[in-house]
Amino acid sequence: MDVSRRRLLAVGGGLGAAALLAGCGGGADGAPARGGANDRPRTGGVLRVGALGRPNAITRDPHGTQTNESDYLILALLFDTLTVPGGSGAVTAPRLATRWEPSEDLRTWRFTLAQGARFHDGSPVTAEDVVWSLKRLRATPAGASRLPGIRAEGIRADGPDTVVLVSDHPNAELPLLTRLTTFVLKKDTRDADLVKGNGTGPFKLEWFRDGNARLVRNDHWHGGRPHLDAIEVKIFATPQAMANALLGGQIDVASNVGPVAARVAGSRRDIQTVRRPGDMAMPVVMRTADGPFADPRVREALRLAVDRKAMVDQVLSGYGQVGNDILGTADPAYLGSAVPQRARDLARAKALLAEAEFDTNATYELFTTEDIAGLAESATLFATQVREAGVNVKVVKQESAAFWDRTWLKAPLYTTYWGTNDSVLFLASKTMLPDAGQNEAGWKDEDFDTAYRAATGERDAARRRAALAEVQKIQHERSGYLLWGVADGIDLAGPKVRGLPKLPGYGRVQLERAWLAS
Repeated sequence: MDVSRRRLLAVGGGLGAAALLAGCGGGADGAPARGGANDRPRTGGVLRVGALGRPNAITRDPHGTQTNESDYLILALLFDTLTVPGGSGAVTAPRLATRWEPSEDLRTWRFTLAQGARFHDGSPVTAEDVVWSLKRLRATPAGASRLPGIRAEGIRADGPDTVVLVSDHPNAELPLLTRLTTFVLKKDTRDADLVKGNGTGPFKLEWFRDGNARLVRNDHWHGGRPHLDAIEVKIFATPQAMANALLGGQIDVASNVGPVAARVAGSRRDIQTVRRPGDMAMPVVMRTADGPFADPRVREALRLAVDRKAMVDQVLSGYGQVGNDILGTADPAYLGSAVPQRARDLARAKALLAEAEFDTNATYELFTTEDIAGLAESATLFATQVREAGVNVKVVKQESAAFWDRTWLKAPLYTTYWGTNDSVLFLASKTMLPDAGQNEAGWKDEDFDTAYRAATGERDAARRRAALAEVQKIQHERSGYLLWGVADGIDLAGPKVRGLPKLPGYGRVQLERAWLAS
C-alpha cells in the first residue's frame, strides 16, 4: 500500500500559500488523553502498544510497501521524516527538517536540517544522507507518487545541512508532500542492514521478533528527550484481539481499534477512549479507465444508490461523518456545504443505469479486505444497498497480501482506505493525476489536471482557494471515488496513559511525548 498502505499514511495540505511559505509550523498536538493542567509529564516507564498486522506481511524497509500498521508504527518511531503533521487541519510541522523556503517560482525548495541530529549509531546526519534516502525512495515502484514532480536529478545537497528539491512544476505544497514516507537512512545502508533500524528517530531498536518489537528511548534525539524509557509494540491480527488484550491488562494502548471495540470498552471506567475525528476515508473505488464502471453515468448511479447515513450508523456505529465523494475532508479548504451533499435517489440511479445501458443482469465482484475495522462490513452493506437500484454485487474478501498484490489498482470495483485525510491536494497528487503511482481508479481528466496545477502553483491565497474549489467540484462530479463516510480514529488506553496524540492518520504514531502517570 505505499505511504504505508495503512494510509496513515494520515497527512496533507490546504494551508494558504502564505502559511506554507512561512517556513515552519507549530508542534504536533500532544494533548493528554486524560489529566488536568497540573498533571505534569513523568519520566520513565514502558508503554505497551498494540497495533494491527499480520506476520506474513512484515516489512523492515522504511521505503517499502507497508500493509501492517504495526510495521509503520515501529518505523515511524525509529526513523524521522523531513516534516510531520502539526496542530489541527492540514498543517506541516518540522521534524528532521527545521525550516524550508521556496524560490520565487515555487519550483526550488531548500530544507534546513536540525542541528545536532544523529543516527542511532552516533554518526551525524548530513544532507548527503537525506539526498541518498530520497533518491532511494524515488526509485521505488511508487516513487513518482511519493515525491510528486520530483525526479532523482532534482534532489541534491547544498552544504552539510541543506537539501534542495527541484520540482518539475511550481508547487506551493511541496513541504506537505514530505510528511509521510521521507524516512531518512544513513547513506549507503545495505538492504541487509535495514533490520538494525539505524534511524534518527526518538526511539532505538532493542529487539524485533515476528512483528513485535521493543524500542528504547533515544536520549540524544534532536527533538528532545522522550518521556518513556521504552515502547513495546505488539502485533495483533484483529481489533477484537487487541481490545481484549487491553481489557486484560496485557497492553496499555490499543491503536486504531475501531468502533465495535470502543462500544464494548465504553462501559469500563478504567479505559480511556481517544477519538480522532476525520481519521480514515473509506471509499469504494470504481475503475474509470475501462470496464463496467467507465461510464460516468454508472458511477453517478452507484453514488446515488448509497444510503450514506445508514453506512456511517451501521458500519462505524456513528463514530464518523457522512462523506460526499471528495477526499480530504479535514482540509481547512474542504468545500463542505459549498458542494451539495449527495442524497440517496434510487429513481434517478435506475434512470442513469438505463440511460447508460448498464447490464443489470450481470453480477459484479466487489473486492475487499479486513485490514481495518469496518472495511469488509462496508462492502457488504454497500452491496445490499445498491441491489435496490438493480445492481447485483458479490463481495469477495481477500487476504491482505493478495488484495494489494493482485486487486489494488487493477480491479473494476474494490474498497480502499486513506488515513491521509487532511489535505485535498495531497490525496489528489497521490491518487488522481494520470501519472500517479496510486491512481486507484485509472482516472484521467484534463480539467482536473489543470485545476490541480493551478492550485499547487499559485501564491495568491484567493486564486489558490478558487483553484482548490475547482479540484473538489470536478472530483465530486465524476471521479472514480464513492466516499460514503469518514471514520473517526479510536484508540483505547489504560488509566495511566497520558499524552497520546489526537491528530488523525500519521499524527497518531508520534508517541515521543506520551508518558505514564504513577
